Amino acid sequence: MARRRGRDDVGAFVKRRAGTDTGVFAFEAAGLAWLREAHEEQQGVPIPWVHDFDRNHLTLDFVATTAPSPEAAGVFGAQLARTHRSGAEMFGELPPGSDRSFIAELELPPGQWETFGSFYAQARIRPLVDHAVSRGAISTAQAQDFAVLCEHLESEDPLLIGLPDPIARLHGDLWSGNVLWRRRDCVLIDASAHGGHRETDLAMLALFGLPYLDVVLEAYCDEWPLSDGYEARVELHQVYPLLVHAILFGGSYGASATRVARQAVARTRS
Repeated sequence: MARRRGRDDVGAFVKRRAGTDTGVFAFEAAGLAWLREAHEEQQGVPIPWVHDFDRNHLTLDFVATTAPSPEAAGVFGAQLARTHRSGAEMFGELPPGSDRSFIAELELPPGQWETFGSFYAQARIRPLVDHAVSRGAISTAQAQDFAVLCEHLESEDPLLIGLPDPIARLHGDLWSGNVLWRRRDCVLIDASAHGGHRETDLAMLALFGLPYLDVVLEAYCDEWPLSDGYEARVELHQVYPLLVHAILFGGSYGASATRVARQAVARTRS
């Protein structure tokens, strides 16, 4: 069992999942440590200490939560911008010590890319579409819509992905359930950390709904302005989490992923 530094003056929360792949909690712990480094060095979002982990559990500092507030949302937005700005060297870069990555228990392809479009197509959309087809979550006909999207991504089409943006240090699974609200700020848990495009984290917050998201985005942009046309690219960045949900949960997620992929491509033709 590997260990990370914990604190004795707070309670602990134990996350359990029997029979988990041996790499899942190791990757999560490394990601939380990488994000915590951004908190400590750049005043990014607070991250709980990891006490210990093995293949079946991960023990964290317990985080006492309260109701969301606009004050905490403003602090969260500014801190998230600073976490993102802590950066990474390459798209797909993993936290130090990691050689495998996951979102939930779904393993993601390894590799590093210099450009976002190629990374998003080759490390996210193409492999996840193949997985979704094999699971019956999307059809082979629907897969063609994603193939068209990937062609535009791999051409680094600025009408689709915008102008080049600095590589960000991402949480990687930033839906609202992984944002814990405190009185003065927020704490992040359950990371799938990697080097990526900062709009991906923000799009995931929008996909599943975060209280006071408008306040978060305003404070974020005050700290680090987003590129022009950000709002039009939100759906592009939501294709990835929708595909993940299609694989893990089925239902209407496959149709939703296909719809937003089509809409993203359609925007390049307008």
